[in-house]
Amino acid sequence: MSGTGGAPTRAANTARAALTGRLPASDGPPVTVPRGPAREEAERELSRPMYHEHDPNLLQRAMNRFWTWVGDLFDAASGATPGGTPGVIAIVVFALLLLAFLWWRLGTPRRLPAPTGGALFDDRPRTAAEHRTAAEAHAAAGRWTEAVQERMRALVRSLEERTLLDPRPGRTADEAAAEAARALPDHAPRLHAAARAFDDVTYGGRTADAQGYADLRDLDLVLERTRPHPAAHPGTPV
Repeated sequence: MSGTGGAPTRAANTARAALTGRLPASDGPPVTVPRGPAREEAERELSRPMYHEHDPNLLQRAMNRFWTWVGDLFDAASGATPGGTPGVIAIVVFALLLLAFLWWRLGTPRRLPAPTGGALFDDRPRTAAEHRTAAEAHAAAGRWTEAVQERMRALVRSLEERTLLDPRPGRTADEAAAEAARALPDHAPRLHAAARAFDDVTYGGRTADAQGYADLRDLDLVLERTRPHPAAHPGTPV
């Protein structure tokens, strides 16, 4: 074949022949040259860009090595798994189906704050009446989550104002309910339920509703009219 493609081919043949230490001559017997210089000449010839135009680039070489590694890993796993390659495929398919089921069942994972442990009050102290006013304003606007939060604060602040609870910064809703239940044991279940409702909407990502607020409001009004248990809190003014 004639054309430009013949020159690199002839040069490559010459370079490969040089690696053996023998160069072909146009006429007569082959010319023998020393092996060292012949190899150097061959390496220079084969390093020319024309011989590497179709070599894979760096990314392609990296991908080839990666897939070779994956293939070797798969072969090793199939050799150690009962059933060989079909066994590995069955395990992989089962794992993917299990992940898909868990994703469908549980939904997208998301980070949520702990449902308990946060302080009940913010930094600015307010009276029970102020918390009740804020709660009613939120309820009138349909902001039930904020209404539940403010009503729970009103309930606890009211118990503090009546000295049924000692004022304590950083107290949680659960702690307030547990302490109040000792003075008002007949209302212990409702107090603990109110604390859980507060934690659910404040730290658990849930949304309150009108019924939840109505229950908490009713408990607050009932506790206002309830006297403490004498044995649990003797001599306490109400």
